[in-house]
Amino acid sequence: MRDFVISANSTVDLPKEWLDQNNVNVMPISYTIDDVTYQDYDGKLSSKDFFAKLKAGSTSVTSQVNPEDAKESLEPLLKEGKDVLHLSFSSSLSGTYNSIRMAIDELKEEYPEAKIQVIDTLCACMGEGLLLYKVIGLKNEGKTFEEIADWVEANKLNICHFFTVDDLNHLHRGGRVSKASAVIGTLVQIKPILHMDNEGALKPIGKERGRKKALTTLVDMAVEHSKGWENDIVMISQGDALEDAQYVEKLVKEKMGVENVLINEIGSVIGSHTGPGIIALFCMGEKR
Repeated sequence: MRDFVISANSTVDLPKEWLDQNNVNVMPISYTIDDVTYQDYDGKLSSKDFFAKLKAGSTSVTSQVNPEDAKESLEPLLKEGKDVLHLSFSSSLSGTYNSIRMAIDELKEEYPEAKIQVIDTLCACMGEGLLLYKVIGLKNEGKTFEEIADWVEANKLNICHFFTVDDLNHLHRGGRVSKASAVIGTLVQIKPILHMDNEGALKPIGKERGRKKALTTLVDMAVEHSKGWENDIVMISQGDALEDAQYVEKLVKEKMGVENVLINEIGSVIGSHTGPGIIALFCMGEKR
């Protein structure tokens, strides 16, 4: 039986050390800020410096993976005689999934003996990361390529994403809220609550006045949606807002009873659209 590799986009936003330790093939997505192009995990611009640039008024623009990039990332694995299962960033947020699919169609002709599959996770950020964490666990248990692919398709919509941002103007630039809502909301300290829907798109589902109340609401929603599920880990992404992430961690332990909580910096690709101050909470639940 051929060995297989799990591959994912850099938008999983998990610690690089964990990705390296688990031999995950990371396909990068690029972003450009101040006329310089970077990639998540390239080590050239720290998260702190990235968000400092945004706070100073710089704009970051992201670029989807193109078919040539995807082929360049996957083909070396096939040349090693390995099969590849790729977990892709949500197709509702990027054309990356379609580019990877095009690359795989070409690679299948060149490597007919190989199994190559891409799955549209309909997830983003550490929602992708949580799905990847579960997949690596299944692989370590000895599950087959097909068993893991089937599990992902059956469970990807059970990955719950809840998040809030500190500045509505970044969401306005991304088309998520109107300009009037962004201006008025910022003035009166309205904090939106958003989630990832079943189509893999970001949708506002509520709002709170004040940061602490918004953070508490994230956890309350996770508590409600995760009823009946055993969460062995909960993940929190933060964009230059570690103290707020630690506050959410405390509430998760108190209200969800989950002691294993992973906090990590949000990647610059996702951070380009959310801006600094984002706090996102990810768990498994009955529905999104």
